[in-house]
Amino acid sequence: MGSQVTTLANGIRVASHQMPEVETVSLGLWVGSGARHEQAHEHGLSHLLEHMAFKGTSSRSARKIAEEIEEIGGELNAATGLDSTAYFARVLKGDDNVALTLLADILLDSSYDAAELDKEREVILQEIAGTRDSPDDLAYEMLQETAYPGQALGRPILGTPESVKAITAADLRGFMGRAYRPGSMVFSAAGAIDHEKWVRHVEALFGGLTAGSQGEEVPARYVGGLAASEKPFEQSHLLMGFEAPSFLDSDYYTAQVFSGLFGGGMSSRLFQEVRERRGLCYAIYSSMWALKDTGMLAVHAATGPGMVEDLARVVAVEFADIVESGPSVPELQRAKAQLKAGLLMALESSSVRAEQMARHLMAHGRFVPVAELMDKVNEVNAKSVQELAARILKTKPSIALVGSGRRSAKQAKTAAAALTAEAAAKAAARA
Repeated sequence: MGSQVTTLANGIRVASHQMPEVETVSLGLWVGSGARHEQAHEHGLSHLLEHMAFKGTSSRSARKIAEEIEEIGGELNAATGLDSTAYFARVLKGDDNVALTLLADILLDSSYDAAELDKEREVILQEIAGTRDSPDDLAYEMLQETAYPGQALGRPILGTPESVKAITAADLRGFMGRAYRPGSMVFSAAGAIDHEKWVRHVEALFGGLTAGSQGEEVPARYVGGLAASEKPFEQSHLLMGFEAPSFLDSDYYTAQVFSGLFGGGMSSRLFQEVRERRGLCYAIYSSMWALKDTGMLAVHAATGPGMVEDLARVVAVEFADIVESGPSVPELQRAKAQLKAGLLMALESSSVRAEQMARHLMAHGRFVPVAELMDKVNEVNAKSVQELAARILKTKPSIALVGSGRRSAKQAKTAAAALTAEAAAKAAARA
């Protein structure tokens, strides 16, 4: 029957996609509220709130919540992002009511018990400490902060030890009352689901929520710059970021194709030139990250401390070559095929299907048909990729370097200098 959506009287949207071939259902609530909606004194609150949802209600302990979902063989989890928070479950056919009832309890009746809050703070403090021991995580946090300084978008989603310790149960309740509004909620399910029954159950449990405004969202402001850590690791992790189209931008799929042919697979330019031809690293890849008002193209590589500067120059040369000559027809075709295959393969998962419907409704106010997505990818051509690459290379890069010890700051500056449009063009002419 395809995808369906019903809007309740209070503004909650309820979506479903029936997949007759599966015997399970993936369902959840996606809320258009995340880390970017926190005030400075609330840093890390969205993530802590998501954790506390599973720590007990007036009628269920944390253990009881875990036991009830596992008694039916299901899974219950949640995730916090910059612009949204999701609470989701996967269960067998016919058990969607059980999962939704549990979600309603943890979202509408969490107790925020003081002892549980203290314990969960400690859990998150350990999670934060873990990122400090991971050069990848540390570098990505630094990249984000450098790209969006002084903004909620540039702060780590987990918060800091100081900010997490300061959050109270009253803060959690206040934030939830302000940010978790019906108009920003999407309940989405895919798999063995009956739309009309799904709508009725959501309405019975959440239809009484009062509509209201979430408030204004502060627009993103990309800045760019350098960040370096002297903490030594076995390898140096170099991240190079550039401002790129948002997912509402007409060039969004052009950026996705560009990222794919630049560093998206084993046939990509960066993999072939940096790893296969020069042996400068084990792995290198590019990724395209986007929200509704900003985006960033990032290149990530881990290499020996003595090879960072050579690696950055090679990346700059390859970037400049695309700006100068555009992509070849074969590499453009490969990148488009990879992107289309990735989109279609992912949608064979009920979990991905449910999430995609929710995100489309929050971003576009409608489902974007698969055929339309394929058309957007097919429309990308060599000229549009070339023009976008030129536009991206003109932005100020964001550089994060972790692992080179005292050399990190100098190497970050060298990488940034190589990635200016003028320097990259000159390097390409000499290559």
